[in-house]
Amino acid sequence: MKLRLSLIFCMTIAVLFAMSSCTKSYTCHCNFAYSGSPGLPDSNFKEYNIVDSRKNAVSKCSAESKTYSNKDSYGVTINAVETCYLY
Repeated sequence: MKLRLSLIFCMTIAVLFAMSSCTKSYTCHCNFAYSGSPGLPDSNFKEYNIVDSRKNAVSKCSAESKTYSNKDSYGVTINAVETCYLY
């Protein structure tokens, strides 16, 4: 009976461990590219950490990818494209 109880306890711990998601620290790298007018800054980037499971980190990082458009004071449209990926 003791062996059976120990076996059930060990199996329960193993199942709980296998079902828990492993969280790590991932780096999200975002590149900025500007276009539309001469004299705009060169491409730029930012990085930040995400502590989560890999699947959630990829989702959070890729959600930061955006495209911005704005007209300057001369009526020229300036575009900025932000592309993010897990690094």
